[in-house]
Amino acid sequence: MSDQDLAAFVREHVRSVWALELLLLLKRDAERCWEPAELVSELRASTGLVNDNLQRFERGGITVRDDKGCHRYAPAAAVLGQLCDRLEAAYKERPVAIVNLIAAPRDPVQSLANAFKFRGEDK
Repeated sequence: MSDQDLAAFVREHVRSVWALELLLLLKRDAERCWEPAELVSELRASTGLVNDNLQRFERGGITVRDDKGCHRYAPAAAVLGQLCDRLEAAYKERPVAIVNLIAAPRDPVQSLANAFKFRGEDK
């Protein structure tokens, strides 16, 4: 598994630092089934933000939701668990690099356009 695999995983599943924090919270306590309101309180995030990311993680096979609506970390495939492990380790070792990866434009055309911006130019 390469750094490119990790970067692709982040671009696909982790759209913000809030999403990263949510994923790592779920991963740290994988046996616990969290209600969305508990996650909102724990992360001091908005309900919409938490719910949107929970849906993204569920669709991506990273978490599962039970009949009562609580969520827990349960990667559907070993490779997803390995990528989450690598992401957690990379965030501990190089948090700024991971935040920069999350914040990087997802659109290749936008990336090209950004490459031609002057450093002193307002965004």
